[in-house]
Amino acid sequence: MSVKIRLARGGAKKRPFYSIVVADSRSPRDGRFIEKIGFYNPMVPKDHPDRVRLKDERVSHWLSNGALPTDRVARLLGQAGLAPAPAIPNNPKKAAPKAKAQERMKERQEAEAAAAAESS
Repeated sequence: MSVKIRLARGGAKKRPFYSIVVADSRSPRDGRFIEKIGFYNPMVPKDHPDRVRLKDERVSHWLSNGALPTDRVARLLGQAGLAPAPAIPNNPKKAAPKAKAQERMKERQEAEAAAAAESS
C-alpha cells in the first residue's frame, strides 16, 4: 500500500481550505484518509500563524514510515522545517523574451544609438 501525505480540499466555492491528510494513494482526493495531520489555509497572509498548522510528531512518524508527501505538501513541510525543502525548478529559457520582443528591443536600441549620435 502506497501512502501519501497530501491535501484534501474543503471550504466553499472560491474560498479554499485544505486539510493535510495521510491517505492511500488510490483513494480519492477528498475521500477516505488514514489520519488528519494538519491544515493549510491559503486565504490568509503568508506570515499569519494560522496559514499552516501541523502535528509535528505525527508528520515525522509518517515520514519515517515511508509516506511520500506531494509537491505542495513537501514545500509546506520544508518551510516548517520538518523535511528538506524540495528544489524549486528553474527554467530561465522560458522566461526570456521571445523572438518578436527581441527584435523590438534591438530596433529600439538602434534608434536610441542613432538619436544619441545625431545629438552629439
